[in-house]
Amino acid sequence: MKKFFTVLLVLAVAFSAFAQGTAETAVAKKAAYSVAMITDYGDITDQSFNQTTYEACKQYCEANGIKFAYYKPAGDSTAERVAMIEKAVDEGYNIIVMPGFAFAGAIKEAAPQNPEVKFVALDVSEYDLTGADMSNVYSMVYQEELAGYMAGYATVKLGYTKLGYLGGMAVPAVVRYGYGFLQGADDAAKELGITIDVNYVYGNQFYGDADITAYMDTWYKSGTKCVFACGGGIWTSAAEAAAKVGGKVLGVDVDQAPIIDGAYGAGMTVTSAIKGLAASTKSTLKTIIEDGKWDTIVGKVANLGLVSGTDPDANFVGIPTGNGTQWSDKFTLANYKALVADMFAGKITVSNDIANAPVLTNTNVQYLGNIK
Repeated sequence: MKKFFTVLLVLAVAFSAFAQGTAETAVAKKAAYSVAMITDYGDITDQSFNQTTYEACKQYCEANGIKFAYYKPAGDSTAERVAMIEKAVDEGYNIIVMPGFAFAGAIKEAAPQNPEVKFVALDVSEYDLTGADMSNVYSMVYQEELAGYMAGYATVKLGYTKLGYLGGMAVPAVVRYGYGFLQGADDAAKELGITIDVNYVYGNQFYGDADITAYMDTWYKSGTKCVFACGGGIWTSAAEAAAKVGGKVLGVDVDQAPIIDGAYGAGMTVTSAIKGLAASTKSTLKTIIEDGKWDTIVGKVANLGLVSGTDPDANFVGIPTGNGTQWSDKFTLANYKALVADMFAGKITVSNDIANAPVLTNTNVQYLGNIK
């Protein structure tokens, strides 16, 4: 019996040493990294792309005791973005998170000069990165056409037939959102046996201003009922115009209903076309820092979309399943889940061709180019 307890004691000591060693290893892994996020055109208060990425990085780092900071370039140029990357590296940050296609040039320049740094990009496509040294780069792009499709489909099913699309700049992600929106709206109109009208324009910038608000005023006053505002802070112009006449808007990238409704009036936001910026950012940081599996993702451009036909919230694209969507008996949460299931199963396909506008049968589209 004495020998038995001696064995148990030895095992307990061994297990304790193993557990302590594992804990020390985990701490060491986290201590080896610090994270910096660089903003693109906007800043961390844009209530869209930059803010969501910033908050995801900050939340992950605070929860795991990791040093974090963000940097805002002085202007909109590759040189100024590179300057901020170099500043972050000089200050000891070795994971650099960059949201937006505008970072392509900065990645091509800065990544080879800093081989010990891990560069994580969002929305920078393989085409943007043509010719880049990807040996210390990982990027994530999203199938915005799917989220746009869902938002367009839901909007028409909910009874809106006079629509508008206000894009920021005609970059691939924004075009995919817009063309997906048209396809979803058209399919819903076809099912309902109706014809709908859509005004389609780009503001040629990622923020709202008096000129774009005035342009939106003319839309709403001429009968447009709901505008999909897609591109950073440009949504403010659509919301300002909508507020004057009781119009509606669609949000983008994140569930913008709390933001828009809070600023311009309850019930303004019909839904939002969202993508999993926060989830994918946190997941990537975990893969690098906690799991130690940078080698499994480095050099890749992941194309994130649907991963479940039964749980819409598990997907990287979609519309809000909670109060961020104005469900009704015309389009219920159950209807949305059925739509996602059909898309996941391949019964519904959505074109991501940004070189050619989609062919529509039940939609009259006015392509209006750029406001500016």
